[in-house]
Amino acid sequence: MNQIRLGIIGLGWRSGFTKYWHRPNGRSLVVAGADTDPLRLTKFQQNINPKAVVTLDYKELLQREDIDAIVITTPDDSHDEIAVAALQAGKHVYCEKPLSITVEGCDRILTAWAQSGKHFMIGFNMRYMNMYRTMKEIVDSGEIGEVKSVWVRHFVGLGSDYYYHSWHGSSRNTTSLLLQKASHDIDLIHWLTGRYTKKVAAFGGVDYFGGTKPNELTCPECGEKATCPEYRSGPLVQCAFREEIDVEDNSMVLMELDGGIKASYMQCHFTPDYQRNYTIIGTEGRIENDEIAQRVYVKTRKSQTWRDLSDRIYEIKKAEGSHNGADPIICEDFLDMILQNKEPIAEPIAGRMSVAVGVAATESMRKGGQLVYVKEPEPWMLGQKSSLSGT
Repeated sequence: MNQIRLGIIGLGWRSGFTKYWHRPNGRSLVVAGADTDPLRLTKFQQNINPKAVVTLDYKELLQREDIDAIVITTPDDSHDEIAVAALQAGKHVYCEKPLSITVEGCDRILTAWAQSGKHFMIGFNMRYMNMYRTMKEIVDSGEIGEVKSVWVRHFVGLGSDYYYHSWHGSSRNTTSLLLQKASHDIDLIHWLTGRYTKKVAAFGGVDYFGGTKPNELTCPECGEKATCPEYRSGPLVQCAFREEIDVEDNSMVLMELDGGIKASYMQCHFTPDYQRNYTIIGTEGRIENDEIAQRVYVKTRKSQTWRDLSDRIYEIKKAEGSHNGADPIICEDFLDMILQNKEPIAEPIAGRMSVAVGVAATESMRKGGQLVYVKEPEPWMLGQKSSLSGT
């Protein structure tokens, strides 16, 4: 196999990154797409591959022998159904995060993958961003000693645009944004520390969005659009203050990881700005990032060594491509996994564990901050590699 032929299931906004796989003279070719919206089929052909086969039924892609791998960019609540079906059909699979909206859904995917003999990748593209790869290397170098604490603040200034004008605002579709949005950050906490979360306590609320507006109301049809601070002209135009919204827009989570590492995660969807701020504290120093300035700061404790002499600032280099340059790299990693049996940065169990923490935190949040233990994975899941078991 010299060229991987891919079928894309789910042709909404996120599917735009699949352009990095369409290389007619290279290692991969996007040959087909599926979506329930006919308009998206046309746009997909226009933007990705005019010759691509398109269909309203994703199962048709699974039956095609000219498709080697499936890419899943559908709404979160459909991931487990499609991923399991694709693996059982003998396809390699790339699945966007979160892996599922339930722990049980994640486990069904991992079981199907282990039985398939195929390759599977979870779309944790933040692990491929220059900012967080730099922080990972600093932690692994031992420069700040043994990690003891992690603080993460996530200012989601586009919460309205991305989540509350669409299906994300209802928990039946997402469980909560501690899965859909926070799965990246929970995964990075696990990746940077090298440990998984054992127990959580969380608080949150629907403090700004939601309300009494009809579920059918859209921004263009609203009589208050001239004064509404959340009016949008498109493409997502469901009212952000509609009755069905029950997903917390302001949440705080405390976590205890293996080894006693403490972590906190804070997420707010009605801030005026958009950025993530990470602080990692070890026994000999700490690191902190600044997404606005594109810097990582390293502060070290006095220890009668060279650390007495200076602190350090890392200037993060700009990378080309979407998601701060991460998308082109993760696409290449998926191909390397299939063609060269290369182990990717994120193993499938990482996708399962971020969901398990999000589910536990959501339960705690909706029970007033009750301590909740994260559902442990089956022992075999921890030792399973992404690529070495594939064929």
